[in-house]
Amino acid sequence: MNSDKILDAKGLACPMPIVRTKKSIAELESGQVLEVHATDKGAKNDLAAWAKSTGNELLSHAEENGVYKFWIKKA
Repeated sequence: MNSDKILDAKGLACPMPIVRTKKSIAELESGQVLEVHATDKGAKNDLAAWAKSTGNELLSHAEENGVYKFWIKKA
């Protein structure tokens, strides 16, 4: 999946992946996609809930060798 920006949040524990995601998505234009890489298992639920509560769209997520990847489209 194509993304406009990649955020490396690997090695960060909650709530830092969300804090960094919020900051990074603020730098994007509406409709652009942020790709987030995280190793915190809680990030899956946290980012899904965060996207829903902020009106952004979680397009997809995947796990690859212990790294969780998320694609979030800015509202």
